[in-house]
Amino acid sequence: MFNPAAMADESYGEAINKFKQASATQKFFDDAYGFAIFPTVGKGGFGIGAAYGKGRVYRGGTHTGDSSLSQLSIGFQVGGQAYSEIIFFKNEKAYKEFTSGSFEFGAQASAVAINVGANAQAGTTGNSAGAGQSGANKSAKAAYINGMAVFTAAKGGLMFEAALAGQSFTFDEK
Repeated sequence: MFNPAAMADESYGEAINKFKQASATQKFFDDAYGFAIFPTVGKGGFGIGAAYGKGRVYRGGTHTGDSSLSQLSIGFQVGGQAYSEIIFFKNEKAYKEFTSGSFEFGAQASAVAINVGANAQAGTTGNSAGAGQSGANKSAKAAYINGMAVFTAAKGGLMFEAALAGQSFTFDEK
């Protein structure tokens, strides 16, 4: 009755469709060499935090392999949240760098948070809350940095954080 593989495919498709509907990411889908999608990344912490998610990597619309995201952070943080993340690769060089087997974003890397539903956020610059439809946040802007552009979309939860963290990725070719 329940096919785990089919359910997983559906969650990837749903996440991709949500990002495709967001105005901030539409041009990236049109122009990118490929992308990695992580439908659900769970993150939590109390002083020391961690995040984990499983994803898929695509090149030219074809699923080329699977990836996992892990993150460890140390700093002031309390709470938990779930979010989706997509990483666009501008060209073959960026794609190959990510799919080399073990890739890590440095502390200088940042993501653009887009609004794909109701969310609330507390951060070092103050508190904010919002509600929107499928990426209605038109103020989000991003550009490729070192050949990659990263977007996140909150799925739920609330986290207060001022932490230094880097995301690490693995890649297993399909």
